[in-house]
Amino acid sequence: MKKNLWAVCYGIVLTAFTIYITLDTFILTETYQTGITEMNTAMFEKFSVSAVTQETTETMIAETEAAPTEIQPSGSVKSKHSHHNYASDTEVPENSVQTEETQEFSENQKNAADSYSDENISITLTEYYENNTRIYVADVWLTSAEFLKTAFAEDTYGKNITDKTSAIAAAHQAILAINGDYYGAQEKGVVIRNGIVYRDSNSTNDMLCIYADGTMKVISPEETTAQELVSQGVWQAFSFGPGLIENGNITVTQGEEVGKAMASNPRTAIGIIDQNHYLFVVSDGRTDESEGLSLYELAEFMQKLNVVTAYNLDGGGSSTMYFNGQVINNPTTNGNIKERKVSDIVYIG
Repeated sequence: MKKNLWAVCYGIVLTAFTIYITLDTFILTETYQTGITEMNTAMFEKFSVSAVTQETTETMIAETEAAPTEIQPSGSVKSKHSHHNYASDTEVPENSVQTEETQEFSENQKNAADSYSDENISITLTEYYENNTRIYVADVWLTSAEFLKTAFAEDTYGKNITDKTSAIAAAHQAILAINGDYYGAQEKGVVIRNGIVYRDSNSTNDMLCIYADGTMKVISPEETTAQELVSQGVWQAFSFGPGLIENGNITVTQGEEVGKAMASNPRTAIGIIDQNHYLFVVSDGRTDESEGLSLYELAEFMQKLNVVTAYNLDGGGSSTMYFNGQVINNPTTNGNIKERKVSDIVYIG
């Protein structure tokens, strides 16, 4: 009798647990806020870039313009935005440190792709082939970090709410976009987007903070609370990681990985060279043409581009770069070249 009772109880518990997991994963959607478009732009009045720095940034944006070329790299398209094509020998800004290693590395880059520029934004997209992997780098100059924005799938903060990076980007008229940290797949981790706190729950992951003054820093999640970060001028905060580079030094080991991920993967990362001068990096992977990168290879690649701070965002099937109206890289999902839906994006616009 007891054996039968235990079997019945076990069956009931197992069935209930299975139903809960199924509902939680595929049906139930925890929606905390919908129709999210607000931004805490007031912090830019308090934590603005100095007039001298902004003037320098505007000058550097102007100096990045070069003579157009007839070369049209693969993946480039005409856009509704004004843009130019840059020659593969695009000039490096005067304040960039040029070493023999950097110069040698630059020679391996493919033809520079389409670019975009206006009075506040300058973007140059360049394609590289390193470590048997195709890598796409967007060099971004801004007059203010206010133009580095984030967005949620369906403009909704919550669990199991996803959409393609390209769809979210198009909905927000993004010029450039990459996938974010997929906050919706995690129960913990600070979520600060456009100066607003959506989750104040620390995880064990490194946290990336992008400040309203145009700087960037990787911090330990135990250091402070989300509200304190906003009061310090944090415009965006991500909880995925790990940090790849700090103070110009690689901070991951050659064998370090994210969870159970493979050593070579499609990758997404963001880095900073100087105030309001960012690099968005996405690599292909898991294809015959592109093997993918380890975290160390990604960090090493970005270090060669003079990145001072760099941070790893969600990779694998999530890794997507969108520019001038189309997907630039080759996202892989379940062995096929197609986008995987994600919770959020980082974009310029």
